[in-house]
Amino acid sequence: MTRIKRGVMANKRRKNVLKKAKGYLRDRSTKFRYAKMAVIKAGTNAYRDRKRKKRLMRGLWQVRINAAVRELGMSYSKFIHALKVANIEIDRKVLAELAIENPAVFANIMNKAKETQVANK
Repeated sequence: MTRIKRGVMANKRRKNVLKKAKGYLRDRSTKFRYAKMAVIKAGTNAYRDRKRKKRLMRGLWQVRINAAVRELGMSYSKFIHALKVANIEIDRKVLAELAIENPAVFANIMNKAKETQVANK
């Protein structure tokens, strides 16, 4: 049976890890052993923070909506409830963008929600 030399694949694997570690400080960017650990840790952090980013953005949207709604004389929770009662299905991301970029449209949505809530009482 012929002997298989694995040098090519091992070098390729090392090269790929070092490529991912480019820009890291000191040994983490030049030595395979440290680069490998750094790349694994970076991947773990990136995975975790992709989830965290979604939570943070939703919180930011809620704060922006709350600020816009309070200017018009209502609380955030009452506004969201009024939207549900009025069957207005706009997500928080869009509502936050409307509150910042088109306050008039946001005010119209709020008034419709208020009217429906008053009519249902």
